[in-house]
Amino acid sequence: MKVELADLISCEDQEMSRQVEITLTSFDSRLGRFPIVKKEPFAIRFANEGNRRLLIQGEAELTIAIPCDRCLEMTDQAFHLNIDKEIDLTGEKEEMRLEEMDFMAGTSLDVDQLLFGEILVSWPMKVLCREDCKGICRRCGANLNLAECQCPQAELDPRMAAIQDIFNKFKEV
Repeated sequence: MKVELADLISCEDQEMSRQVEITLTSFDSRLGRFPIVKKEPFAIRFANEGNRRLLIQGEAELTIAIPCDRCLEMTDQAFHLNIDKEIDLTGEKEEMRLEEMDFMAGTSLDVDQLLFGEILVSWPMKVLCREDCKGICRRCGANLNLAECQCPQAELDPRMAAIQDIFNKFKEV
């Protein structure tokens, strides 16, 4: 969703608050496509603070379905996003303009792009369905949280295969 800010930008010391619906249905990144299962309206506040500075503040609540890093079962991850951005409207700070170019196009703000950037920054390093997740079996791929698999549990070091062969020969004698 786009919010037009032309009136606010043209008048100094003016504020505007809006309740914006989030139109994102999934979070698409290089990691994959993750569906947004729950979203609440986004309360956002804009303020033109003189000296050609625009302040954007808001809070958003989203829940995204992400696969567990151990067992690959989908789990819901809640994101509480606090947005506090200051935009230089003069264009003097070039490094700030490059960051803002993705969610500001002229005088309109793309709320979905703003939220996309905040989700990307808040993305968890490791996602677990529960703390004691057992993961999946390395051999058969069974989810060990649901049932034990019938694979042999003794994992031998492949570097010790020659010694294992010697022990097996002595057992035969």
